[in-house]
Amino acid sequence: MKLLFFIWALGFSSFLVGQSIVGKWKTIDDNTLKPRSIVEIYEKDGMYYGKVLKTYPKPGEDPDPICDECEDHRKGQKIIGMEIITSLKFDEKKEIFHKGEILDPENGNIYDCKLWLSENGDLKVRGYLLFFYRTQTWLPWTGE
Repeated sequence: MKLLFFIWALGFSSFLVGQSIVGKWKTIDDNTLKPRSIVEIYEKDGMYYGKVLKTYPKPGEDPDPICDECEDHRKGQKIIGMEIITSLKFDEKKEIFHKGEILDPENGNIYDCKLWLSENGDLKVRGYLLFFYRTQTWLPWTGE
């Protein structure tokens, strides 16, 4: 009986690890459907954060952009290396990460944020202001 419980617990913990948002994600441009950036999500002190590791500039765009549109402490900072997701908490009952914020460095707007994993392992990222929201799908980054 103990062996069966151990096997079940090991399998369940592997499932949970496989379902983590921690890792690197490829963001996709809503209009062109081309990669826009790589964001690394990490856990620190029980909360989740995300920073930009790489951008895929469009032709004519600065390959090392700064956040001209930001209005907080990130104004004038380089977008690569910038923390754009802050203070997400995990809600086990709802299986979502929420109560955090996300910055759109292209326009400087900061939105309330929640994230969850889709059934196929993609990351759903929703930024919202009051009852208006936009949801993006981020893809696991495979290193290409």
